[in-house]
Amino acid sequence: MMKYDLENRLIEFANEVISFTERQPQRYAVKILANQLLRSCTSPALNYAEAQAAESKRDFVHKMKICLKELRETQVILRILEKRPYVDSEKIQNLDNECDQLIQIFVKSIATTKASAA
Repeated sequence: MMKYDLENRLIEFANEVISFTERQPQRYAVKILANQLLRSCTSPALNYAEAQAAESKRDFVHKMKICLKELRETQVILRILEKRPYVDSEKIQNLDNECDQLIQIFVKSIATTKASAA
């Protein structure tokens, strides 16, 4: 059985979003949102790597919550961009779906860790 690698999945997601943003029209609003999107979509992979070296369960949960917050921000930006007529809404829906799955993974992981710490 292959070991599930969440870090690689987060890296792949970030790279998919980066590729998506690089193909967008150079409009003012898209540039602003794309810059924010690039920060929020790459942050979970970086913070998840830090969570793996957490000093305690509490520290782990804190870092995982940062990942969750950034994923939620990413999802909102994707949904804003999806409303723009010149943006590939099918690609955004695919990214939004992956983001939603990642959010669910982090919610469950945080809940599991909190329950085991109690």
